[in-house]
Amino acid sequence: MNRPTGRAGHRAPSLELVRDGRHSGGSPGALPKHAARPEEPARRAAGGPAGPGPGDAPRPSREEALDAELRERTADLQRLKAEYDNYRKRVRRDRLAVREIAVANVLGRLLPVLDALAGAAEQGEVTDGLARVDRALRAELAALGLESFGAAGDPFDPSVHEAVSYRRTDTVEQPTCTAVLRPGYRVGGHLLRPAQTAVAEPLAGPPGAAGPPG
Repeated sequence: MNRPTGRAGHRAPSLELVRDGRHSGGSPGALPKHAARPEEPARRAAGGPAGPGPGDAPRPSREEALDAELRERTADLQRLKAEYDNYRKRVRRDRLAVREIAVANVLGRLLPVLDALAGAAEQGEVTDGLARVDRALRAELAALGLESFGAAGDPFDPSVHEAVSYRRTDTVEQPTCTAVLRPGYRVGGHLLRPAQTAVAEPLAGPPGAAGPPG
């Protein structure tokens, strides 16, 4: 069939179809820039990973993730070890404290026995077998940590000495124990009883100083 012609015998220009908002003079299959690619909705519908957006941070690699997890687990183990070490030290310290208290309670009950043996020795009554018992008993108590203290000439210390008599004299330069009436005993850091002493103080004491109680 012949195409219609114009007045001058020329053929009329053919009409151009407009596809997708673009003239056919452009690329027939081209899509607008703002349109999504055909495979992108299908990929999202199938649950596949979408491409990285402009604001997305790059994901760490598997090696970096493993290194971070290893550092975290190592820090947890170090913290757990430090807590366990502190627990062991605390338990050991508590056990030693309980042991010292128990020993102190037992030794405190034996002090009257030692005082009786000391008084008998002053009277000359500790001889032969009794003397051996006295030495063995004191050796065993010393092995448990019992320590006696108090001697003439020691500086007077009210925290461990109990003054039962008091006088001033020019023969001392500071408060001094001149005689021990009853020895004191301690075990470890526990004071079982103070030493009873006679105390002498210099004649010219510090201004306002008060002597030990008489």
